[in-house]
Amino acid sequence: MKSVVEQLEAKGRAAKAAAHRLAYLSTDIKNKALHNIAGDLLAGKDEILTANKKDYDAAKASGMGAALLDRLMLDENRLKSIAQDARAVAALNDPVGETFDRRTLPNGLQVSKRRVPLGVIGAIYESRPNVTVDISALCLKSGNAVILRGGKETVNSNIAIVKVIQEACQRAGMPDGCVQFIENTDRVLVNHLLKMNDVIDMIIPRGGAGLIKAVTENATMPVVSGGIGVCHTYVDKSADIDKAVAIVYNAKVQRPTVCNALDTVLVHADIAQAYLPKMAQELAKAGVEMHCDERALAILKADKSLKLVPAVDEDWGKEFLALIAAVRVVDSLDEALAYIEKYTSGHSEAILTEDNRSAMRFLDEVDAACVYANASTRFTDGGQFGLGAEVGISTQKLHARGPLGLRELTTYKWIILGSGQVRP
Repeated sequence: MKSVVEQLEAKGRAAKAAAHRLAYLSTDIKNKALHNIAGDLLAGKDEILTANKKDYDAAKASGMGAALLDRLMLDENRLKSIAQDARAVAALNDPVGETFDRRTLPNGLQVSKRRVPLGVIGAIYESRPNVTVDISALCLKSGNAVILRGGKETVNSNIAIVKVIQEACQRAGMPDGCVQFIENTDRVLVNHLLKMNDVIDMIIPRGGAGLIKAVTENATMPVVSGGIGVCHTYVDKSADIDKAVAIVYNAKVQRPTVCNALDTVLVHADIAQAYLPKMAQELAKAGVEMHCDERALAILKADKSLKLVPAVDEDWGKEFLALIAAVRVVDSLDEALAYIEKYTSGHSEAILTEDNRSAMRFLDEVDAACVYANASTRFTDGGQFGLGAEVGISTQKLHARGPLGLRELTTYKWIILGSGQVRP
């Protein structure tokens, strides 16, 4: 009987063999697989939701926090949304085979670049069964095989979902082995997976800071990671108060447990007296706890209906993943920029202003994957950016940044057409 490591090695070889065929597979076959996946997820919803409830109940009993429980939970509406994401990926243009940067050199050589898949993608992720479908769909459409390793807390959900994906791919004519899943939750397999650079071309970790750090430090192949998302929104002195209240509320409350949710609000002193009470009253409707610096606290403390906490040093640069926001008053755009430079995680940052010069300066100077003027940071999402779905959000600068969609899962090769040229 094969050991678990030998079984993993076999999955790797199967994925690599599948990747060779996927690289030149027709778009029609890939799209058929995605439509099959979408339909089969809904047809098999009872089995998937039963498996998910088993995971959810076990995770809750173990003391898992609310943020991770929310990411773990599936219901019929979420399953419909996941299926729709697969259909959305099918509707996107296939990047594989795209030719670009074509030119003819003085010696007559015709040189161009052709977009090609990366090969085999490894994905290690926690508490997000939707990621199983999103990553599979994007990898398949971009011509990549994928090896999935979800967290132990989602193992039953993922086994049920991967079964649907594999059967849907087989019916469409996709190569065997194109989607592999590591059922065994033994961590020794993750350590081994990170050393399989002869098979895996890129690793994508999605999860907490500990997982990101472990993968980044131990992988022997390239890693694209996002780390944590500490997201700031700066309310400039010229901001439209009503718009700014609505945007901050959306950025914090719409789904507080995700990486693009707002963590800290910076408010210009000139608008703080008028803006902060309205913002606080709106956030209070959702039960948001506000960790305020001294100046913000002085403005808000008269309203006893608010959940106010004096801010401590640990609140600045913290990803809360809950209905908690840090609030700070600043004296200038310069101070806001300096604060964000110090505490940013490079994920998503926003300015709310009616001054175009301030907006352009913020967009120019803030170093983050996604920088907004007058919009909620909750839009940092592959689906919202028109990518269909995403395999993650990169806060790195190589090889891709921000939401990772189809194009970000490809590379290119040079194509050179000659007519007998030799180098002198």
